[in-house]
Amino acid sequence: MRTLAMLCLTALPVMAQDLPPGLVSAELLPGWETPQGHRITALRLELEPGWKTYWRSPGDAGMPPRFDWQGSANLAQARLIWPRPEVIDSGGERTLGYHRQLLLPIELLPAGPGPIEPRVTVDFGLCLDICVPAQVALVPPPPGADPDPRIQAAMALQPRQSEQQPDCRIDPIADGMQVTATLPSGHGDDDSDVAIEMADEQIWVSAPELGRQGDRITARAELVAGTGKPFAVDPADLRLTLIDGGDAVEFDGCRMKD
Repeated sequence: MRTLAMLCLTALPVMAQDLPPGLVSAELLPGWETPQGHRITALRLELEPGWKTYWRSPGDAGMPPRFDWQGSANLAQARLIWPRPEVIDSGGERTLGYHRQLLLPIELLPAGPGPIEPRVTVDFGLCLDICVPAQVALVPPPPGADPDPRIQAAMALQPRQSEQQPDCRIDPIADGMQVTATLPSGHGDDDSDVAIEMADEQIWVSAPELGRQGDRITARAELVAGTGKPFAVDPADLRLTLIDGGDAVEFDGCRMKD
């Protein structure tokens, strides 16, 4: 593993030789303000050909991005609006991420009256044959008067929200818990992929093993907490995302099944 690539970027252009391997440019787009006083911006990472970066839950071999907004002023919350990921083969292991470019819309909510002054440090992975951890510190230009069509297009790529819930079975294992989810009928096919996440990001979730129960996809994953022991799992804290080619569907929570 190479050493951490440290990089501090502002709204000004940055020359290619200042960037870590695989990264062409990084910026927070100016975005715009909504009538409710929210600020819409987006993280834009442009990568060299063949390089990739990762989704929020990339799988066993990936490095999920981490965001630190502590340097911001008048910021109450930052909501990341993830576009659906690609399924990527990383040396024989399945990961979820993006080639060439990540354009990640972000909705910023103010803490009080007045403008938001965002400032973020992002830690993320860049991978070709090996992975390079990188860090960028970004400040966007002032917002524009009109919505940015690039950000709007990326927002339209977020997974669709399903009103249905998978059936789940949750069992203890030696070092944690195992969840087996059966998706509702009519969702996905043999080329589909599934991600399973927990609301608590400190809990490690393995890449699911996929199977079938009749015409329904099953996904089995292990959940491991810091204790290395079985623990209580609230089925409402589970989130499943079905990635099916050019489409993706998100399921919040699951129904317990004996």
